[in-house]
Amino acid sequence: MADELNRLLDVQGGVATSAQILTHLTRRQLEAEVNTGALERMWQGIYCRGEPTDELRLRGLDLACGTSVAVCLGTAAALFGFDTEETRDLHVLDPPGCALRNADGLVVHYRDGAPLVVRDGRRATAPAWTAIEVARGLSRPRALATLDAALRSRTCSLPDLWRSAVEQKGRRGIVAVRDLLPLADARSESPMESEARLVMIDGGLPVPELQYEIIDGNGELRRLDFAWPDQRVAAEYDGVAWHSGAEAMRRDRRRYNALHDIDWVVVPIVFEDVRYRASEVVARIDKQLRHARAA
Repeated sequence: MADELNRLLDVQGGVATSAQILTHLTRRQLEAEVNTGALERMWQGIYCRGEPTDELRLRGLDLACGTSVAVCLGTAAALFGFDTEETRDLHVLDPPGCALRNADGLVVHYRDGAPLVVRDGRRATAPAWTAIEVARGLSRPRALATLDAALRSRTCSLPDLWRSAVEQKGRRGIVAVRDLLPLADARSESPMESEARLVMIDGGLPVPELQYEIIDGNGELRRLDFAWPDQRVAAEYDGVAWHSGAEAMRRDRRRYNALHDIDWVVVPIVFEDVRYRASEVVARIDKQLRHARAA
């Protein structure tokens, strides 16, 4: 690649227009650079050096529009650290006078009046606004996961979320999100823990304490995902990686035995329980709670 072109890419953060590139390379040379992977076309007439990251894709849009493009929805959520949906498309606001259009991997939105902040040099819809807007388009379990994650990220507070919900009054899905706000909790450590908690609440179980700390029978500090301390009953969400293999089984057994030694009962929960056997999970926990109350 020509030294002059490399210097241009350095100055522009790794992106350049085809017109700029063709001042340093012939069209055949440009095609050769693309074929070898040294350059990659991201958008119409916009190229980057090497593998295109979201940051490079946004810089390419800035270059194409002649102004910094603001992000929203899942792209903004990722910027703030609470994208639970692993958003792949870039979600951006159409810059004034640009007439940016949807493309493969790009979704353009129009949000007059949406509050904007700057995060890591990029304009984005404000964290609370973003969380509410994302949650409005999701199922109840995933919406709660987003609200929990937004609080956990510490980019916004519960009052901030309530204010944003009021500001988005009348928009699709807002009633369901408002109903979930009293349940939102920053202590939930993963989206599936949020889903599991909603299964328990929808199933009529008492609201559990989250990340409840106790000293187990081995004298070790344990944090329980869900706990009902008065009944000494807990539920633990275990991911696949935690469950697989002989060593993981031994670790589980030691953990549960140590809790049993101090008269705690633990109900293990896995992904399939939450998504496909919700009533069975609720029944198992309810059985232990009833047994504890009757003892």
